[in-house]
Amino acid sequence: MTLHTTPPLGLPMVYLVDDEDVIRDALAWLLRSRRLLSEGFASAEAFETMLDTHPLPGRTDPTKAAWPSAPSCLLLDVRMPGMSGLVLFDNLIERGLLPLMPVIFLTGHGDVPTAVAAVKRGAFDFVEKPFSDNALVDRVERALAASGEAISRQRARQAVQRRLADLTEREREVMHCVIDGRPNKLIADVLNISVRTVEVHRARVFEKMDVKSAVELANVLRDHGNAGG
Repeated sequence: MTLHTTPPLGLPMVYLVDDEDVIRDALAWLLRSRRLLSEGFASAEAFETMLDTHPLPGRTDPTKAAWPSAPSCLLLDVRMPGMSGLVLFDNLIERGLLPLMPVIFLTGHGDVPTAVAAVKRGAFDFVEKPFSDNALVDRVERALAASGEAISRQRARQAVQRRLADLTEREREVMHCVIDGRPNKLIADVLNISVRTVEVHRARVFEKMDVKSAVELANVLRDHGNAGG
């Protein structure tokens, strides 16, 4: 049986988008004190320029790893010159980066209703300035954990898609019959092949899909939202 493994997740990264240097520096220092890596951007436009250099979900071959490949989250200021945090947030949604990269908004008191509305649209949370160091880091760690889980789910789906892509047309036909619960004799009649040939294709499907039974095969395809095409 071929063993299918996925590489471990990389080191977590916190992205900081705030036009105030002092805020970015303070956040970077805080995260560093908690052994968390960070990268700062002075504008939403600068962050988008960075995004353009990475293969994003939905924009690449679905069988290939997209970015981010390590737990990530974004600390995003609501109000900034030029593109606002809210516009960037909408762009992240369009790029398919949620929930791979959860967004935590940094907001002043007057922007709290706006931040709450963003949470309802998919933002992970918001932190009001001036923020409590412990509360902020706690939110960041929860966001990174959620990101890691989302990336792992995405990798599992991609692994299934890669295995499916490795099946021959005949193996796919046999696989669908197996999922439907048909015995080998009936599959042979339906596909006009011998029972022995069905057995060979069935064994190859199980090996390529890294499963040991028809039930396990059906569960893998169901769990990852793919009926095999």
